[in-house]
Amino acid sequence: MNDEAVVRVLLVDDQELIRSGLRRILRRRSGFDVVAECGDGADVPDALASAEVDVVLMDLRMKHVDGIEATRRLRAADGPPVLVLTTFDDDEMLSGALRAGAAGFVLKDTPSDDLLRAVRTVAAGDSWLDPSITGRVLATYRSAPAAVPPPALDSLTARELEVLGAIGRGLSNGEIARALNISELTVKSHVGRIFTKLDLRDRAAAVVCAFETGLVSAG
Repeated sequence: MNDEAVVRVLLVDDQELIRSGLRRILRRRSGFDVVAECGDGADVPDALASAEVDVVLMDLRMKHVDGIEATRRLRAADGPPVLVLTTFDDDEMLSGALRAGAAGFVLKDTPSDDLLRAVRTVAAGDSWLDPSITGRVLATYRSAPAAVPPPALDSLTARELEVLGAIGRGLSNGEIARALNISELTVKSHVGRIFTKLDLRDRAAAVVCAFETGLVSAG
């Protein structure tokens, strides 16, 4: 992000009532600024052209271009990270959103403090996978045919495998550092090497990889 003090957000949801509620939560005094919004995934490119955006808060079910396709197009164009908004029973669509490159997902009825943390976490380049449904979503993800096979883990060292497993369990770099009794800087170095060796684009992809390869159980 160019401005660490304020996270600039694009809202994408076809319901004005939902967007209005999100605007009330994502207030500038809380460190957020809704700089653009639109009601369909088809309108995302124009919205991004009109404003600098740090994170896209994306609904999945929209009339013309849904959140999965909009996310796929956005990530292919090297756009900002996407945090998906979902309901409790959208496992199949959420697994599709992860394949499309979403950095995470959050339930529409999540407490506002958790939503703010999720948006800031994704804007900072990390992932946010709602723990209440992550296991189900990744189980659905694994049951669907993969476009490419999951990467082999043979190139990773024992320590890198530990770090990848910890990422898969949802631990932050600081939590991994404390769990493994190493510095956070060392964790960051391990994470960077894991991403390079396995050709992973972001932390959400690393979480999915940990589940796909069986390093972490979806249960």
